[in-house]
Amino acid sequence: MLKEERQAFIIKQINLHNKVLSSDLSLKLNVSEDTVRRDLNELAESGQILKVHGGALSKSFHYPFSQSEVYAKESKKEIARKVINLLKDGMSILVGGGTTMIEVARMIPDTLRCTFFTVSPLVALELAERPNISVILLGGQLSKNSHIMIGAQVVNQLTEIKVDLCILGTNSLSVEDGLTDSDWEVVQVKKAMIRSAKKTAIMSIAEKLGSDQNMKVCDLNSIHYLVTDLNPEDASLREYATVIEAV
Repeated sequence: MLKEERQAFIIKQINLHNKVLSSDLSLKLNVSEDTVRRDLNELAESGQILKVHGGALSKSFHYPFSQSEVYAKESKKEIARKVINLLKDGMSILVGGGTTMIEVARMIPDTLRCTFFTVSPLVALELAERPNISVILLGGQLSKNSHIMIGAQVVNQLTEIKVDLCILGTNSLSVEDGLTDSDWEVVQVKKAMIRSAKKTAIMSIAEKLGSDQNMKVCDLNSIHYLVTDLNPEDASLREYATVIEAV
């Protein structure tokens, strides 16, 4: 594989999954970690990604308020429009972070009256703009990579609440492995969030379907709604729709 092809693959993986590890890229590309590190350094120097210890981050995920940097923005807006239809007056709702969740927060109508719990300071700021929404930001250690609260403190707080609906973005989702991620601390928070909710909605652009990461959050049968940018009748959703409701 040529360097240009490797780097195009790396950018695609980072845009899809927000974060990549050098060790994982080395295996997928069948090259040494030194080669991967050189590619990541070049991409970072050209301003296309953010290099961190052990891997790299998506610029769109790290700077979500920069409109020009958001990957698949129109697809995420379509998902957000669908999620709004799941929200009803009087609900208590628990939400995660990410660029799709920020789009949801921006589309919430001013007339909606709900209580939102969130582990994301960035999402909390967007939700606070809605006049009839109560916003509770759960506390903990702020992850510099994911921009959500992590650690024992936030997990303990999540055991003390019970909400009508949990809304989460996804790193990867497949029929075989369910919802997966690449960050151990984030996985623990997502697991606790799902346990705190009567129902769970997962948001995913179509490109993430059929992919998997090395840490499991939950099986498909723990998810009630799968919200994508696809038509619910799309052939690629048929396997998922046998277990959960595609929206």
